[in-house]
Amino acid sequence: MKKINFSIYIFLAFSLSSIAKTNLDEATIHLEKIVLGSGCFWGAEKGYEELSGVINAVSGYADGDGIRPTYREITKLKNKFNTNNHAEVVEVTYNKNIISTQQLLMHFFESHDPTQLNRQGNDIGTQYRSTILYSNDEQKQVIDSLIKNFQRLLSDAGFGSITTAVKPLEKFYEAENYHQDYIAKNPNGYCPDHSTGVKFVTESTTSKVDNSELLIGKKIIVIESDDYCPYCEKFQADVAKTYYGDIPLVFRPASQMHGLEVNSPTWATPTILFVENGKEVFAHQGYLNPKEFYQALGFFKLGDSEAYRVAFEKGTDARFCREYEIFKNTPDGIFVDKLSGAPLFDTRDRFNSGTGWLSFTKPIEGSVYSKPDNSYGMRRTEIRSVTSDIHLGHVFSDGPNGMPRYCINATVLEFKKRSADI
Repeated sequence: MKKINFSIYIFLAFSLSSIAKTNLDEATIHLEKIVLGSGCFWGAEKGYEELSGVINAVSGYADGDGIRPTYREITKLKNKFNTNNHAEVVEVTYNKNIISTQQLLMHFFESHDPTQLNRQGNDIGTQYRSTILYSNDEQKQVIDSLIKNFQRLLSDAGFGSITTAVKPLEKFYEAENYHQDYIAKNPNGYCPDHSTGVKFVTESTTSKVDNSELLIGKKIIVIESDDYCPYCEKFQADVAKTYYGDIPLVFRPASQMHGLEVNSPTWATPTILFVENGKEVFAHQGYLNPKEFYQALGFFKLGDSEAYRVAFEKGTDARFCREYEIFKNTPDGIFVDKLSGAPLFDTRDRFNSGTGWLSFTKPIEGSVYSKPDNSYGMRRTEIRSVTSDIHLGHVFSDGPNGMPRYCINATVLEFKKRSADI
């Protein structure tokens, strides 16, 4: 068994790593960057890093011309009121699937005084100007809308006009290393608050989805986009539509992962998480085709087992194995694919061949396919599941009354008693 265990882990590691390398382009990426200036970048950087959905915040310099982008240069007295001076800014990388551009910019406006020109509190000079450097037109539309809304709120509170400069980003220069995570490195330092106290009026947020069921047992969580995601649609059509397995397949946006221990990035959709008792076991970013999905699911559900060896290494059950003894005399019903849950064989077509393996005269129509198998010096016809592509067994011509004999491994099947709708 140790050899099987080792081979399974090697196979899974190779398969999932190769899938990740080749298919990450088959994903909708929800990462965006925006550069924000709101005075001293030390406290601003810390504030962005604390926002859920922000992947990274980097202090730096931008929006200058003819001045070297270093702290020494921009703080020289001769550049204090130089309109060509660089601004102290923070480059924010964020996951739009968790925090929207609007939510991020609401924090920006609420965390400083955008009506002050070239200053924030006692920090005076062009390097401290309020500025937004956007990456795309969609961000620009959000910025324009928020400025109009926030200006009304500021005016009602007795503040003046917003002075925030809004421009497309041309170049961002990362600040010196000692400026990065400055507040964390200097816990006794200061984190000034220059906010106006004016807040956006927001609609009541949607109540959190109840994730308590995801904290118990095994679950497959597919992280989808709140917006359009062509690869999510593709996964739905190719995999989810025909999945009837007993491990629930649950769909959530990245913003609804509360209560779960997820280690993998969630900025690409779909991201498929294999979770046990609320903790990620492993995951994959991007689209998985059916074969890849069921390879991963097979390891997740079957682990180091005879069923895994049969399903993915074309193994064969031992004669009269435990599962055979359980399944040979079941009540009336259907045998289904152990991974996909798709119906494969009907008890009405089962017969006792005396071989020690489950035998059927035919499969359920459209449920399996066959292919030549010339392994071990034999000429046989292999039977595989259409949905999961797992190995099921072989078909022979020695069934009753001249019919075929589908010789099927019991370890890769599950049984469902016939109900009124089966």
